[in-house]
Amino acid sequence: MSDWKFLETKRVTASNRPSNVHPRYESDSTDGFNGMFRFYLEGSPIRVIASDGEGWQHVSVTIEEGGSKPPPWWVMCRVKDLFWEDEDWVCQFHPAKSQYVNNHPGCLHLWRPTAEKLPIPKANMVGII
Repeated sequence: MSDWKFLETKRVTASNRPSNVHPRYESDSTDGFNGMFRFYLEGSPIRVIASDGEGWQHVSVTIEEGGSKPPPWWVMCRVKDLFWEDEDWVCQFHPAKSQYVNNHPGCLHLWRPTAEKLPIPKANMVGII
């Protein structure tokens, strides 16, 4: 279940922005889903940049002290739970090589379309039910 009460306390604002974070990442609660959020999960410093636009909600997730190491599955699951509801389907894409963009080797992304329903596989195609 999403936890915007928690996330609002972790939002990067003009008053709490660290000196190593660019001012363009400042936001406040009026920006809704858009902004940078910094928090710890089981001792790991996590940075999430969230946005919604052009029919998508999107978060990019990095471990702040992880260098080029991408976040593990459990971190991505916890971030999904913080930003979206339990029954929301959210995905990670593996794009065509011709459209691949990698601005940070330790960053993973979660996506949720807002203008249409995400096609999903039947549960029996995922595993034994």
